[in-house]
Amino acid sequence: MSVLTLILAGGEGSRLSILVASRVKPAVPFGGKYRLIDFSLSNAVNSDLDRIAVLTEYHPHSLMEHLGIGEPWDLNRRRPNGLQIWQPYREGRHQDWYRGTAGALHQNRDLIAEDGSDLLLVLSGDHVYKQDYSDLLRFHQEKGADLTVTVMHARPDEVHRFGIMSVDTDQRITQFAEKPKQSESTLASMGIYVFNTAFLLRRLEEDARDSITAHDFGKNIIPKIVERDQAFAYPFSGYWVDVGTIAAYWATNLALLEENPALDLYDPNWVIRTRSAERPPVKCKPTSVIDNSLLSNGCVINGTVINSVLSPGVRVERGAVVRDSVVMNDTTIKAGALIDRCVLDKQIEIGADAQVGVGDDSTPNQLEPANLNTGITIVGKRARIPAGVTIGRNCRIDPNVTPDDFEQLHILSGAVVARG
Repeated sequence: MSVLTLILAGGEGSRLSILVASRVKPAVPFGGKYRLIDFSLSNAVNSDLDRIAVLTEYHPHSLMEHLGIGEPWDLNRRRPNGLQIWQPYREGRHQDWYRGTAGALHQNRDLIAEDGSDLLLVLSGDHVYKQDYSDLLRFHQEKGADLTVTVMHARPDEVHRFGIMSVDTDQRITQFAEKPKQSESTLASMGIYVFNTAFLLRRLEEDARDSITAHDFGKNIIPKIVERDQAFAYPFSGYWVDVGTIAAYWATNLALLEENPALDLYDPNWVIRTRSAERPPVKCKPTSVIDNSLLSNGCVINGTVINSVLSPGVRVERGAVVRDSVVMNDTTIKAGALIDRCVLDKQIEIGADAQVGVGDDSTPNQLEPANLNTGITIVGKRARIPAGVTIGRNCRIDPNVTPDDFEQLHILSGAVVARG
């Protein structure tokens, strides 16, 4: 049995707001030193799958730089093994950007067919979880399935976020609804699929000829397969999170700080691989105070870090306090500054004595009220925050702002500061 693994990594992930202003969601840093795509990639490699193609589209440059030729995952191999990057392309007048998840695979149908694999394992590149796909592939073969969908139970109030299905006693899928407003079933698709290759190529051709389809797995492909073919649900009981919102991203990062986190990054039997730059060790100076935090290589701490996750190269100067926050690469928090319940992107400079994420006002963000309403303030890549400024809760400070973009030194909760 030969398997080609396809990782869909082209989605914008707009609910992550300014964190995806210049990068695709799978390239968003996570857990200090990782990127979101590292989990699906590492799962595949740890499952002894070494023929992997990553399908990119939206803002791919950061992701492609991270992936390189696949060396950190031992995927720099001679083809057909190893890592490949598949991007949308023009083919005469007939191709353009990917049109949905099914459209992305259809555009690459020739590459899929030429690979000659028996099975396709299709993954999302932006979920945080650990899974050995060997059991899933074995289940698929034993059931004689055309399609197998990995599933888990969602909370009743979250069924609207997932493809929801019902199954019989043999785990065969009997009904499927994409993101229903309400459902008696809570059995949710995790976006992990196994297809018989020849079978899927036929279904993709049918979908491509349909003039009214959205070319989407959940909306079009899976419902038709459930009606006509052999579709089964593989139950998954481990840890899995879609960090699709700012609140989920912040909470999933900070959950790594628990005494016994559900996601164990220290398991020597299931290593999460990533690309890491050569940096010096963490330096904690005599005035530093560190409590329940993750510090990555290259950090220099001269202030206080409490219950926070710091990526490589972060500097916290004397008297500065970082609390309940996620801080990405090469960000500097100047002396006396306070960061509370924030997500700070890369290469930010927080001015001396600035306070970011303060006060009891929980007014939702004026531009993203449905997304920024839990008290988390976000600061975009390469922003420069002026000294002495006070920034409230649920604020959005856009990428590349400078001190000149701040009309006042007191930014109310829910406000947005953008480039002038």
